[in-house]
Amino acid sequence: MLTAATDQAIAAIQDCMQQWQAATAAGDVDKLLDLMDEEVVFLVAGNTPMKGRQQFAQNLQAVLQTHSIASRSDLQEIVVQADLAYSWAYLQVSISPRLGGQPILRSGNVLSIWRLQANGKWRICRDANLLTLEPPATPGA
Repeated sequence: MLTAATDQAIAAIQDCMQQWQAATAAGDVDKLLDLMDEEVVFLVAGNTPMKGRQQFAQNLQAVLQTHSIASRSDLQEIVVQADLAYSWAYLQVSISPRLGGQPILRSGNVLSIWRLQANGKWRICRDANLLTLEPPATPGA
């Protein structure tokens, strides 16, 4: 049975997820950093773990210099247990060159772990990103 506190936590995490997508689309790296735990770790298939806010910021800022990012998320599940929660979503991301050209399309499942901070805010602390490259659309198909 869900409690009012659990319902509030789920709503807060959903809001954080929406803020994340909006901040990414706007290129607002500072807002994204505010949505992360100090000791955040991102796991991306084929890459070494990205540890900490600064590494995330450096990587994203490099991409945003030449590309814009849009995403759409289909939330599958959020489970809250005291001061930890996890969310599972199916994510579609389009990374478009600012000077024109075909966007890079990636999609897949994302499993995120959220931690309730001392200030009462939920922040992402671990993220396992299973996005894969989508093949480019064939002309006339």
